[in-house]
Amino acid sequence: MTDKTDGTGDSHHGHAHHHESSPQAIRAEALESLLIERGLLKASDVDHVIVQYEERVGPMNGAKVVARAWKDPAFKTRLLNDGTKAIQDFKFEGGQTEKLVVVANESNIHNVVVCTLCSCYPWAVLGLPPKWYKDPAYRSRIVREPRKVLAEMGLALPSDTEIKVWDSSAEVRYMVLPEQPAGTENMTESELANRVSRDAMIGVAHA
Repeated sequence: MTDKTDGTGDSHHGHAHHHESSPQAIRAEALESLLIERGLLKASDVDHVIVQYEERVGPMNGAKVVARAWKDPAFKTRLLNDGTKAIQDFKFEGGQTEKLVVVANESNIHNVVVCTLCSCYPWAVLGLPPKWYKDPAYRSRIVREPRKVLAEMGLALPSDTEIKVWDSSAEVRYMVLPEQPAGTENMTESELANRVSRDAMIGVAHA
């Protein structure tokens, strides 16, 4: 058994990163500052929108996908075969899912996602990436010592569970399909979606 698996099998050559200092980020920050300075926008309004997208709207998109997969075996098969095509049914807005690969947790296999070189992330289904996802410590340590990092984040896995680490890139972005919690088989899709967190779809928590 090994704790370290590179899900891509490829190097990151040609990786198109989106750093905090990208032209888009600088432009957005300048526009925000200008609007606040002129009294047309409050910083608290901006924060509210970010929280809404990061913690509610964005992750709820992914949660709907997970709930559908739990309720519909045929959809689950399509999702695991071609994530990009399967989520087209939902007509989500946003990008970074041109090549979405969904990996399923099993009783003895746990998947976790990282981007080792920057913060590639499927925004359309998971919202904005959390700060810790972009942290150099997470990006390096989750590959070297995934079991320890997950335990530090509150997810203690059995010693016989194989941990697969999937390295997202500009070309391929990953999302985890968590295992369905026991006792939820009779729940509706909407009820199930409320049981799914962003962290579970990254692989650092259970649903």
